[in-house]
Amino acid sequence: MFLETTYNSNNYPIYIESGAIDKIEDIVSNHDKVILLVDAQIFKIWKDKILSLSTKIDGVIKTVPSGESTKTLYYYEQTIEELLEYKLTRNTCLVAVGGGATGDFTGFIASTLLRGVDFIQIPTTILAHDSSVGGKVGINSQHGKNLIGAFYRPKAVLYDLDFLRSLPYSEILSGYTEVYKHALLSNNDFKHDLEEAYPDQKCLQSMKRIEEFLHRGIQTKLNIIVADEKERNLRKFLNLGHTLGHAIEYRYKIPHGHAVAIGIIYQFIVSNISINANFDVKSYITYFNELGYPVSLINSFNFEELYQLMLLDKKNTAAGTKMVLLKSIGEPVIRDISKREHKLAFKQLKEYILK
Repeated sequence: MFLETTYNSNNYPIYIESGAIDKIEDIVSNHDKVILLVDAQIFKIWKDKILSLSTKIDGVIKTVPSGESTKTLYYYEQTIEELLEYKLTRNTCLVAVGGGATGDFTGFIASTLLRGVDFIQIPTTILAHDSSVGGKVGINSQHGKNLIGAFYRPKAVLYDLDFLRSLPYSEILSGYTEVYKHALLSNNDFKHDLEEAYPDQKCLQSMKRIEEFLHRGIQTKLNIIVADEKERNLRKFLNLGHTLGHAIEYRYKIPHGHAVAIGIIYQFIVSNISINANFDVKSYITYFNELGYPVSLINSFNFEELYQLMLLDKKNTAAGTKMVLLKSIGEPVIRDISKREHKLAFKQLKEYILK
């Protein structure tokens, strides 16, 4: 499957298919140097595939730590100094091979190296179908997640579905949250199709129809980001579930998608409280439990700790926390939420789990 952004200029292609990385030869044919920043775990599992790729494009391979541990100022400095030893020019292309963290990190390096060089996203997880598209790149601060970054478009996104075959279920589950988020932002048909295809853990693990749903999810995101690239308004909708989700992920060190799943349940409760929505919260908790999300962890969470982290969210203003809420499926809105409303919603969240 093929998609392409539709900005006024500087658009990039998105290929979603088995063997998509073969497209890279034409894309980098005019670059002086190509450097692949590869998730160390992915390199271990897919070494032959990546070595073959680097040979075809005469690329240099540099492995980077898996996950969020890469996204630090310390590792950023270390990596960019190592890259500069290659005497690079602005006609260099960096290639991110890995999950969302590898893509975020590589993109941020590309945006700052020599004031900007090309980069290509080769996502290897379901989760990265979201992060690899849209041009958000960055690293973490001691104050919170993704607080240091930029908007910087990739040259291309090559979503090679072969990589998904090696995903453990925890990674499938983490990525599915973002697909489900796109359905909630889109329409009831998308949501219904997902729930019908993946009613339980066994079905989700099979990943049947995953190419179709990734395509639909990316298209939903493209519809939003092309209209609002720099997150002035509509793009904020993509943060559905992330206000509490990022705080949980940062404080309790659980996978991104697992934390955002809890954040999505939480926003249903806040939506019911603050904008008089009418969501059956218990049904969503039941569904997420069927898929294996660690919903019961909510009982161990501390409100005040998480609230202080929510106050650091980049979307906030002097008025307080801004949250993406749903009036109904496919109807997101953004609202200022008071501490009182957060506290009430958090109390109800724990009560739902104990029922």
